[in-house]
Amino acid sequence: MSMPKRILFVAFLLCLATGPAIAQDSKKESQLRTVHGVVLDKSDSLVSESVVYLKNTRTNIVRTLYTDNTGKYRFSGLDPNVDYEIYAQKDDSKSATHTVTSFDSRKDITLNLKMDRKKD
Repeated sequence: MSMPKRILFVAFLLCLATGPAIAQDSKKESQLRTVHGVVLDKSDSLVSESVVYLKNTRTNIVRTLYTDNTGKYRFSGLDPNVDYEIYAQKDDSKSATHTVTSFDSRKDITLNLKMDRKKD
């Protein structure tokens, strides 16, 4: 086998070896979930700079973020096999805690959080 043919053959073998791994990674990424929405106050006005808490109920790890200036939040890269608890709070107001369950098969979940109670 000549040198150029050997190089092509080795490159072909490398593609065969890495192809399934790349396909598995992209399949895993395509199965991850996103939860997003807006935070509203009692009068249904958008609330900017409120804190949104997302708790992984399996590991008890809590992720937090601030809503943007239009009240929007977004958590992505969530494991579809895990339940999450989510709520928002700002100053002395808090939303109800909602559960994003692993039984919900949607990959893109819109969940608006309404702050209508006093913080505990």
